[in-house]
Amino acid sequence: MVKKKNKKDLYLVHLSIHGLVRGQDMELGRDSDTGGQVKYVVELARALGKRPEIKRVDLITRSIIDPKVDESYGKTIEKISDKANIIRVPFGPKRYLRKEVLWPYLDEFTDRVLQYFRRVRMVPDLIHGHYADAGLAGARLAQHLGVPLVFTGHSLGMIKKQKLLDKGRSAESIESRYNMSARIEAEEMALGNASLIVTSTNQEREDQYKEYDNYHPKRMRVIPPGVDLDRFFPYKRGQKRPAIAHDLDRFLEKPNKPVVLALSRPDERKNINTLIHAFAQSQKLRDEANLVIIAGNRNDIRKMDSGSKKVLVNILLDIDKYDLYGIAAYPKTHMADDVPELYRLAARTKGVFVNPALTEPFGLTLIEAAASGLPLVATDDGGPRDIVANCHNGILIDPVDAEAMGKAIEQFIEDKQKWRAASTSGIKGVKSHYSWDTHAVRYIREISSMISPVVEPKPRLPIIKSKLPVSEKVFITDIDNTLLGDRKALKKLLKYMHKHREKLVFGVATGRTLESTINILEQEKVPLPEILICAVGSEIYYGPNILRDHGWSKHINYRWRPEKIREVMKEISGVELQADENQRQFKLSYNFDPSEFSGIRQIRKLMRRNDLHAKIIHSHGKFLDFLPLRASKGLAIRYICMKWGVDFKNVLVSGDSGNDREMLSGSTLSVVVGNYSSELKNLPETPTIYFATDKYAAGIIEGMNYYGFLEENNVD
Repeated sequence: MVKKKNKKDLYLVHLSIHGLVRGQDMELGRDSDTGGQVKYVVELARALGKRPEIKRVDLITRSIIDPKVDESYGKTIEKISDKANIIRVPFGPKRYLRKEVLWPYLDEFTDRVLQYFRRVRMVPDLIHGHYADAGLAGARLAQHLGVPLVFTGHSLGMIKKQKLLDKGRSAESIESRYNMSARIEAEEMALGNASLIVTSTNQEREDQYKEYDNYHPKRMRVIPPGVDLDRFFPYKRGQKRPAIAHDLDRFLEKPNKPVVLALSRPDERKNINTLIHAFAQSQKLRDEANLVIIAGNRNDIRKMDSGSKKVLVNILLDIDKYDLYGIAAYPKTHMADDVPELYRLAARTKGVFVNPALTEPFGLTLIEAAASGLPLVATDDGGPRDIVANCHNGILIDPVDAEAMGKAIEQFIEDKQKWRAASTSGIKGVKSHYSWDTHAVRYIREISSMISPVVEPKPRLPIIKSKLPVSEKVFITDIDNTLLGDRKALKKLLKYMHKHREKLVFGVATGRTLESTINILEQEKVPLPEILICAVGSEIYYGPNILRDHGWSKHINYRWRPEKIREVMKEISGVELQADENQRQFKLSYNFDPSEFSGIRQIRKLMRRNDLHAKIIHSHGKFLDFLPLRASKGLAIRYICMKWGVDFKNVLVSGDSGNDREMLSGSTLSVVVGNYSSELKNLPETPTIYFATDKYAAGIIEGMNYYGFLEENNVD
């Protein structure tokens, strides 16, 4: 009998991988990775945790153990409310890393998260990835688990790239600094896999995402972020001056003048220097106002990352250039609890909040300032447009026009009636449009239709009688040019495997069909494996009775439209379908002529524009396979590990070509045999990827010896 899921039983998982994430005393503005997104995901998790429909919310991020950051970022679990937690998983180096260098470790992150689900014996009802890195990881996890993916970009690579190009940066320098091609491709993957894309503004949905091949607005919903109204509220008569005010007094000759406040991390895109120019070039502002710049926290600028260092040095140089001493404050540090006080202090002086960012997908600081009673002057972009339209409390400006910015600020400083009207309207507008309670209600309404009913009783992680649950180790290998190719070495390997047969599960992962796999193994006198992953990961069977894993077949039959792919591929030159016996239910196989083939990029673009979603795998310089999104050798191995409770570190895999690439990545012990093809040349050497010198089965033996697999003694 099929029953609907209990309305109070939802388990939601949010992923926010980079930056410094914690529930209290957030270090917002510490660096370019610890900004509004951190605040957004923590407050969203808290708000969802308050809803009666929710059983549990896990916000999963990276565990960091580094003397340069607080030890709280290494804590495995942090409760942020009764039903919401921050979960930190270790992956990659222990030290703190900026987001642009985390890409090579995302496979390990997904493996660690799968292991976490196994430990808690729960599978989430959905995965929500925040930003490109978590979008990509979320897509992979959703594929593993067969659950819906929700994606929020926060900021988009294509938009950032174009802005940097417009400022004169070269494409080469952008790629080198920001790893932009990886980011954009990750965004495409997330958009292609997501059942729902949450945007903060209409402009984000209608203009920013349309640059992507996977632009499908029917799957997008605008749900603006909220603000904590218990923290951000207007100045109340009789309130004491906050401690942060005394820090500002050190800089200002007349601290009671109206405050022109800017608050952001020290990032070039935040465009703080244009605000300084605007203020300095207006005699009225110099005479009648003070400029307060809160640009993150700093102890020693010389020890900061190059991007933050450049921004802060330019701020100091411009303040000196325009001789703003006595009318400009730029304190070194502030606490999270100082932020609401800064807004209220500026409002008390009848000041203005300015967000001069070059691009602003939303801008949490804008609704915080508005809730505190501050009028806004902000860039004419996504978030500010919607906020000002809803709250009627500000002026939109061109962020690179310093003169226009200065005149807009002057309007609120000069006209007290205009200031009061904007202040009052902003406070009311935030309460009506930007509370977290409102956001959570809309969010749950949108996701409810995506969460399928479940059959009860049904274990989420089934246990099937087999050798797999009691085995200590699992060895899975590609067949052609990996296991086979050197009969003498193969005989030696098989003898070793037989010796350890009680604790070793043997499996193969191949592009061959099941029939072809069995035939070639019989021909080469290889025992029938316990696991047979065939047709490039689109089929799983268990020996010795050749039982098909129908759960896997059902799992991967997701957005799989092979006939439509065949139609689209007719437009591509240099390719032809392989023989019928090579085509399977979940695999389309082509040969291609390298001299005529137009390339994977063109196929991917054509697929995306036709709303087709499949994995495209090229191997040996002449074969092209299309698989469902959830199918591949690597995903099949991880599915098996999840299903049978096998620890990834107890799995050794070996391969030689491009269709082995995904299974060679991640937390499994991987051996690339010495005769590997060119598609694996750029596979990184990590502690879990070993490039053997010997070829074929001899390379596998070399890899087993390298890892000490099964026992300390080498294979002899």
